Amino acid sequence: MRRAVALALALSLASPVPARPDAPARAADAPGPAGVSDAAPLPMQEVAPGVFVYAAPYALAGRGNAGAIANVGFVIGRDAVAVIDTGGSLAAGRRLLAALRQRTALPVRYVINTHVHPDHVLGNAAFAGEGTTFVGHRALPEALAARAGDYLRANADLVGPDFAGTRIVPPTLLVSTRLDLDLGGRALHLEAWPTAHTNSDLTVRDGETDTWFLGDLLFVGHVPALDGRLSGWIAVLRALAARPAARVVPGHGPAAVAWPAAAAAIDRYLTTLQAQVRAMVRDGAPIEEAGRAVHDEAGDWALFDDFNARNATTAYHELEWE
Repeated sequence: MRRAVALALALSLASPVPARPDAPARAADAPGPAGVSDAAPLPMQEVAPGVFVYAAPYALAGRGNAGAIANVGFVIGRDAVAVIDTGGSLAAGRRLLAALRQRTALPVRYVINTHVHPDHVLGNAAFAGEGTTFVGHRALPEALAARAGDYLRANADLVGPDFAGTRIVPPTLLVSTRLDLDLGGRALHLEAWPTAHTNSDLTVRDGETDTWFLGDLLFVGHVPALDGRLSGWIAVLRALAARPAARVVPGHGPAAVAWPAAAAAIDRYLTTLQAQVRAMVRDGAPIEEAGRAVHDEAGDWALFDDFNARNATTAYHELEWE
């Protein structure tokens, strides 16, 4: 079931996974910046000085959006740039790179992926080249390798011709707990989390502006998508909410939102899902009925019907073993 859920959540990848997941990407292996001049830059918002975010529409990957359906961004330091998530195809990554190049000629020193899902990682190849290091949670290489074939096939079908050239570029710099990255007078603070939204969730905080990229640990407006552990996600979300920040960037939603106020809606959804599915399990309701859970929330979330039943089924599998 988890494999099916992961496939349904997918948005695409492409070309085979490198034989050695820990091998660094080489410029000759990827299209890299070629074609950037032909790419329409993503519309970015400067949410804090030097911090730029693309606020993606609430949509599923499909023809016409190139899988650019997750929030992505970059941070510009004195000497270099860090990109945080890259979109759902090579084409989406090239659009992000084109937007970056409108603002700076500094090298992209790091590409940081906040988790395994294809709408966040499939644009990586647009940035593969000399001097770029790909960064992720310690569990990300294995998670990508396990899902690569399904992700690439599913998203090639969904996205169509715009998926051409997409391939998986796994991280080579892994975060087990915490890691600081230097962009030249500007530090990014990375933190790996226990299994929550996925088993590879990573957050990125810009020390200069106190802007915190939470990836898909935070959904705003877009219904959450559970692909990890419900109880783990609730615990991690509350740990995050206990820490103040000037602003946070959700994985789906506006470019930036106030914190911790933005945690309230997703906390309510997840805890309601937990309570209702737990009651179903206790009362002996079959798993086929799990999709009835949380339907009072339907009007509060975009794409509710696309994800809620799968969330409930995943929660049922977890909670029946409590």
